[in-house]
Amino acid sequence: MPPPAAYAPPGPSNSTAFFTPLFHPDPIHAPLRSNSVTPSTSTAVTSARINPAPSDEGKMSISIDFGTTFSGIAYASSRIASGKIQQILHWPGSFETFRKVPTCLLYDEHGQVLAWGLEAKNASSMPGTTRCEWFKLFLEPRALRDESAIDPRLPQLPPGKVAMDLIIDFLSCLWEYAKEQITRDIGAVADLNSADVLVTCPAAWDAKGCDMMREAAIAAGLVQSAHAGDGNWRDRLRIITEPEAAAVHCARLTDLHKLKPNQNFMICDAGGGTVDLAVYKIIGQMSNLEIAEMCARSGANCGSLFLDLRFRELVKTLLADHPAHLDAASLAYFMHSFSQTDKLAFRGERDDDTYFNFTCFNVQDPHDSSVGLINGELAIPGNLIRREVFDPVVNQVLEMIEEQSKKVEQRIDALLLVGGFAGSEYLIRRVEAQFSGRIKVIARPSDADTATVRGAALYGLSRKSIVSTVIAPRSYIMKVKLPAEPEDWARRPAYIKENNANVPICDNRLQYLVMKGAILRKGQILRTKFCKFSQNGQDCIFVAVLYTSDSDKMMRYTDEGETMELCRWTVDLSSLPTFMQNASIPQPNGFFTEFELGLEIDSAEVRGVLFYEGQEWSRVVFDFLN
Repeated sequence: MPPPAAYAPPGPSNSTAFFTPLFHPDPIHAPLRSNSVTPSTSTAVTSARINPAPSDEGKMSISIDFGTTFSGIAYASSRIASGKIQQILHWPGSFETFRKVPTCLLYDEHGQVLAWGLEAKNASSMPGTTRCEWFKLFLEPRALRDESAIDPRLPQLPPGKVAMDLIIDFLSCLWEYAKEQITRDIGAVADLNSADVLVTCPAAWDAKGCDMMREAAIAAGLVQSAHAGDGNWRDRLRIITEPEAAAVHCARLTDLHKLKPNQNFMICDAGGGTVDLAVYKIIGQMSNLEIAEMCARSGANCGSLFLDLRFRELVKTLLADHPAHLDAASLAYFMHSFSQTDKLAFRGERDDDTYFNFTCFNVQDPHDSSVGLINGELAIPGNLIRREVFDPVVNQVLEMIEEQSKKVEQRIDALLLVGGFAGSEYLIRRVEAQFSGRIKVIARPSDADTATVRGAALYGLSRKSIVSTVIAPRSYIMKVKLPAEPEDWARRPAYIKENNANVPICDNRLQYLVMKGAILRKGQILRTKFCKFSQNGQDCIFVAVLYTSDSDKMMRYTDEGETMELCRWTVDLSSLPTFMQNASIPQPNGFFTEFELGLEIDSAEVRGVLFYEGQEWSRVVFDFLN
């Protein structure tokens, strides 16, 4: 007998009915607190993706580390260079080799791309042109939810452009050049149209940002149908988190950290825009590498770019009475000098008594010793640079590492710093000073700036999930109406109303599909039963809203803490046999259709699956909300 109509949740459709409530999530949906349980031993009724067929052997894996300030590309195939990771080192605009290229675009007055990468970064200022950088930060979760949360220090986007346009344009330029370069490097054996492509994203991004990144990558042509009948071509694109990719790379550097099975290590991926943190355990033998995430990852906008921005503000403060040095070109010149010469080499207290000299772009107004202007140079004492530029950013990174380490109830055996910001001498010294007494190994790989892109290529080459389990970084929740219980009468009587069947219903209840901190195996699909009431055979669309919460506590009502709308689930039930059978029989009072929806949470993406009789029937459409 179908459930009564009392189980209808709020939402766009009043004819939708929800499942019988589970007031306590089963163990796989909730975080485990016992130190005696490792992620690899968790069990649940789940569905997993099938590993690639042996015919995929030799397939090309291409990774793109799309960074705030710099981007890189790596590739690999078991049939090329014995499976070693290769990187693109030659870029337009230079005869030198660089492991990464600036994430930079130059537009003309009509919104057309004039140059990208090094050529855009090094181009002289010309009338009618716009140089664009740092546009990746517009996909940060707070910026997506509220435009007022966008950092006001970020450059304005060109007229008529949104951040997605810039990301698509840059990825298009990067990808077209990558295809030419890879083909030139390895010859016609490269089947790039059928290659697996992995794009990395910050740990702090939510599913909406990752979905937008996927849309941008597809629009830029990173994957496309390779042949007739290639219906699953979109699946060749994978979005993974930056610390996950870096962990895969670093876990193999056994000479660096001497890690052994069952030991834990933290990745601090300190890049240009974001700093991401995650803790992993090595499972099994190093020869068949498998690692498991140990706690919810974290991230924040406190990368090395914010040193540049704070340096610019310091210069503006020092030269407030000297406007000749405060135009856009002058400030850019000061920032470039700081970024290229002193930012990574700065040593902190050791440089307190050192004066750092920056040549002025404008030859006018060359001298005012009271603010450090001396013969056309701006001299700034090291202690002022440390206090105003470095310490606020570095202290935030240290606080993040401290908070991340508290999430793990086990010893952390190694802390590995990767990313461009990891090259900062001051950052590494501060990290060692604060954590060397608790963490035995604190290390920075020699290729720290490319650990993410190399790890992502290695991940794709492995043809398996090297990271076997992930921790849900946030809760996934639905707002529902449920039959009132004694606790509801005691705590929220105002939420209770009788429905048409005279059944007391409690509104504004929360139903957890996944709780923050839940241990999830890669490919695991968490399935939940639903029931929809339809008036007739045309009423076949099930719509519900999925919410997220960053709170560590489990809430019962919508007013107990902040929840954020993530996406709207749209499920077409018209092809389900049970729906078709019910719809074929005239039923004046309508009918119910029972079904299951599955939620698959990967390292970065969220997917929905419709099940029928335990088998995957179709994919669910996610409409991400503003």
